[in-house]
Amino acid sequence: PPAHSHCDWIGPPDKHSNLRPVIFYVSPEESALERRLREARQEAQASNQRFWARHNRAFRQEKEEFIYSRLKAKGLEMRDESGQKATLNAEEMADFYKDFLSKNLKKHLQYNRDWYKRNFRITFLMGQVALVRALRWLRRRKNNVEQ
Repeated sequence: PPAHSHCDWIGPPDKHSNLRPVIFYVSPEESALERRLREARQEAQASNQRFWARHNRAFRQEKEEFIYSRLKAKGLEMRDESGQKATLNAEEMADFYKDFLSKNLKKHLQYNRDWYKRNFRITFLMGQVALVRALRWLRRRKNNVEQ
């Protein structure tokens, strides 16, 4: 982001996780509480990137292996006569998706628990930051009225 920017910047989707990375703005006057909030947001983003990159990599690999094994069982190659990549029908792929989700249920449940914990912490910190900023604004307003 340009040096004069005063906001977060969101990038294009990551090719592994499909999540859009965020470059967080760091205010020169950032308080310790605001830093904790930004760091919590950065850690949540990094954790999400790691999880979804691993998940998507495993998904693609297992999907290719599934397609290969089903085509091989049918006596077909990965590419047809015209060189196009061979595919399976929707019903066959539904079997894969169901099995993949069932096999990864515990990972998804753990990810969801962690996601909720992180987001609760972020929300709590956001509330604290908003309260501090509101009190600071009220103090400034009171001082301006008294002058």
